[in-house]
Amino acid sequence: MSAASVELPHGDLPLIAEANRLMDRNPGYRVEIIGGQLLVTPPPDVPHSRALTKLMRPFITAGLDDGGTEVHQGIGLWLPTDAEDYAIPDLAIVDADVDDHLIENNCYDPVCFRLVLEVTSSNWKNDLRTKVTAYAAAMVPVYAIVDRKHQRLHVLTDPDCADYSTHRVHSPGETVTLPDSLGAEVTLDVAEVLAAGRPKRAPDEG
Repeated sequence: MSAASVELPHGDLPLIAEANRLMDRNPGYRVEIIGGQLLVTPPPDVPHSRALTKLMRPFITAGLDDGGTEVHQGIGLWLPTDAEDYAIPDLAIVDADVDDHLIENNCYDPVCFRLVLEVTSSNWKNDLRTKVTAYAAAMVPVYAIVDRKHQRLHVLTDPDCADYSTHRVHSPGETVTLPDSLGAEVTLDVAEVLAAGRPKRAPDEG
């Protein structure tokens, strides 16, 4: 996601009602509920969007947007961590029957998610900590994080309801082949992905 998340009090409104009110009043903002807390994130910047575009290509090229799976940005994932918890990952690979798994508030059963991916910005602690626990609790098989702050690619697998048993951190210069559980072979060039997430410098004038 694109910027620092903010925890907000919600008064007497149900959390989901407050979340929807905030989205209506702040178009383009992303509102999630994780651990019973509202997290509000401003719209993404261009490098964040560019990194997502770069990331979608290998998944689509591998055929994961056809047949038994689909590639999506910004769809809700219902979480088991609290009564109204849900997250909105930047990118997800889901089963093609995802429409049959709608639960509530445009959020879908985690059983149909094969991978979730986040691109960090100033809210990197949420992606590297809070969401690790949330996605592991939801038993999402693969969680990938493009950590723009530390210039690393994290790949977490083998969820056990509280954490991921396997957490590999990759640096520029490496290529990473994601688990076969996605349904196709997908290899990411860490340097390319991280470079896409950095602001472009204007050419020198002179």
